[in-house]
Amino acid sequence: MTELSQPIRLLEAFLFAATEPQSEEALAEHLPAGADIKALLAELEAHYRQRGVVLKQVAGKWAFHTSDDLAGLLRIEKSVPRKPSRAAIETLAIISYHQPVTRGEVEEIRGVAVSKGSFDLLLEAGWIRPVGRRRTPGRPITWGTSEQFLEQFGLNSLADLPGVDELKASGLLDTRPASAIVGSALGQANGAGILPAAILEDDEPAPALEPD
Repeated sequence: MTELSQPIRLLEAFLFAATEPQSEEALAEHLPAGADIKALLAELEAHYRQRGVVLKQVAGKWAFHTSDDLAGLLRIEKSVPRKPSRAAIETLAIISYHQPVTRGEVEEIRGVAVSKGSFDLLLEAGWIRPVGRRRTPGRPITWGTSEQFLEQFGLNSLADLPGVDELKASGLLDTRPASAIVGSALGQANGAGILPAAILEDDEPAPALEPD
């Protein structure tokens, strides 16, 4: 490996420590008088050309960047949790307490239709799963919670869901709809009741429900 000169090493150190891209004029201020900034940058750029970090000039300024061929390997995708909508947590709560339950039964308990987005995203999150079919006309799918639901809310089994006495002791049994009460219970079980960010929409008003 070619030994770098003192001005090159100084230039390298300054670019590494800089928090934003630097112009040639700004870089020259940190080098010995008379230093050829263009030649030094060209030498340093060549030195890093085949490395994981490369020196690039973008919009007239210089900075170290990840090599283009490695960028895809370093990409990190992270889900950002947010507070759930009331509709989503109530739907999840009804399924957890009434399972196995059909989507129509969830809507009947809530008194409003469960939007396709909220229901599908609970399924996509892995918290609910199909557990069978009701032996009624149309054979609707019945839904229940999954092991991932238990893990997320810190429950060993469904028997650990708050019961009537616990709800009373927590002050959660009041004049609110039952679905809101069990929703609060789930939130308490999880601390914050976090759902994926996409579950943010309110459900639509319920259409007339037909008997099974």
